[in-house]
Amino acid sequence: MDQFTLNLLFVGASFALYIGIAIWARAGSTSEFYAAGRGVHPVTNGMATAADWMSAASFISMAGLIAFTGYDNSSFLMGWTGGYVLLALLLAPYLRKFGKFTVSEFIGDRFYSSTARMVAVICLLVASITYVIGQMQGVGIAFGRFLEIDAFWGLLIGACVVFAYAVFGGMKGVTYTQVAQYCVLITAYTIPAVFISLQLTGNPIPALGLFGSTESGEPLLAKLNQIVTDLGFAEYTAAHGSTINMVLFTLSLMIGTAGLPHVIMRFFTVPRVSDARWSAGWTLVFIALLYLTAPAVGAMARLNISELMWPNGTSGEAVSVEQIETDPEYAWMATWQKTGLLGWEDKNGDGKIQYYNDQNADLQAKAAENGWEGNELTNFNRDILVLANPEIASLPGWVIGLVAAGGLAAALSTAAGLLLAISSAVSHDLLKGQLTPNMSEKSELLAARVSMAAAIVVAVLLGLNPPGFAAQTVALAFGLAAASIFPALMMGIFSTRINNVGAVAGMLAGLVVTLLYIFLHKGWFFIPDTNSFTDDNPLLGPIKSTSFGAIGAAVNFAVAYFVSGMTKETPQEIKDLVESVRIPRGAGVAVEGH
Repeated sequence: MDQFTLNLLFVGASFALYIGIAIWARAGSTSEFYAAGRGVHPVTNGMATAADWMSAASFISMAGLIAFTGYDNSSFLMGWTGGYVLLALLLAPYLRKFGKFTVSEFIGDRFYSSTARMVAVICLLVASITYVIGQMQGVGIAFGRFLEIDAFWGLLIGACVVFAYAVFGGMKGVTYTQVAQYCVLITAYTIPAVFISLQLTGNPIPALGLFGSTESGEPLLAKLNQIVTDLGFAEYTAAHGSTINMVLFTLSLMIGTAGLPHVIMRFFTVPRVSDARWSAGWTLVFIALLYLTAPAVGAMARLNISELMWPNGTSGEAVSVEQIETDPEYAWMATWQKTGLLGWEDKNGDGKIQYYNDQNADLQAKAAENGWEGNELTNFNRDILVLANPEIASLPGWVIGLVAAGGLAAALSTAAGLLLAISSAVSHDLLKGQLTPNMSEKSELLAARVSMAAAIVVAVLLGLNPPGFAAQTVALAFGLAAASIFPALMMGIFSTRINNVGAVAGMLAGLVVTLLYIFLHKGWFFIPDTNSFTDDNPLLGPIKSTSFGAIGAAVNFAVAYFVSGMTKETPQEIKDLVESVRIPRGAGVAVEGH
């Protein structure tokens, strides 16, 4: 059976499973659409949350970023797991006890203001839409490769699949679909990693194989360091960037995780307050299975690619064009070239494809001596690495098909969760909460489905031109959530002094200052000289746009406290409400808000 047919079988079977579950668990009420009827078991919810969380950025993009940067991008691992500790300890149980359906509803009630609720909706939409761009980007990449079509058509097909199971199933359907998607994605991620770890180190546990030795007896990381430095790249295991930027980036990812609406919504689906904390704990366990494997996948893939491009070592010659075109070991390159995400060019006509860092001073002299005309691997989109890894390592065809299904499961599960958060904000907070409060439950359910369909269209349009790699796009979303939503939730739970005016001022200040910094660095202002500020030449010293969320959060806190101190105190009934939410009775049955 050829590879294309295998891919269709694995992907088709997984999609049939997801859509079947969605039909079985079709939401029939707003409670089921928004919160799955509040009847999800903590272990089930933990698995669903892990799938919701481990998006295209985690499955497809993160290992690619680690592979090509090394130690510096370990901050993705620390930030994205640390956020769940914050959720378990500081947010999840208290928000569940409050008993609402959405984050915006909590903010509106806690800060006794429809304006605060609307500002929260705006913050939620900005962060969630930015996040879903990265997911749809991953969907396009995965579909494009495994159906051997352009990524544009892959994106459209993926959008149709999300529409089929998310619009009708709501949170109830999405929850059980995400459980199935977690099983698919974790299996698809782990099996190739086990095979590759055995090939390179003889150890079946990738996390241990990373620190093991290759067949030659040389430690894997030492061998990788030697190869990449010979090619002019920075040492893989060394820190290359600013320590303060790395700390701020990690913090931004942590508090952004704890402030993402589509993640927080999952904790509204469990029966009791204590279940919310247990859900966060189980989520961390399920996430760790992938996150402990990702560094090994990145390092081993980088080693495999480097050795493929220089089969006789860096002291020999680079791979030949003829070898790429005829050797089965390189067939994956021609396949990926069709997607537009991988490309090469024999610039000097020597029949070889030189792969090296053409910015390196020593190699520039060697390039001039040998007649090289720049790096001839002209395009290697880092988002393809995990999907291409089984092919690079010459693994069996069924493993490649499984990875196809896993990558799509990761992207689609998070896209569905984000679209649900967006539709809930529009239908429940904007329409039902503000514009048409007398809307019937049937009308609200219809509005939720229509708004989700509209959100899918917007996500597709924006996903066609993303502002970076999938994980980089997602990191921007985390910064926006960190700067706007997380501080409001923290102050709403743990401070009775913050009033409605202060909360609104803080959210707007955090959101606006973070957006301005991102726009400056991405060159989205049509103002002379603003394009001089890039992530290689930051406006604030070493602080990149993806790290600014932590500073935006600090601005939010500062503005909220200052404005609250200058305006009327919080009403006593709201103070009593805040105190009641914090009473340490975590095992009790939650007060239902609906």
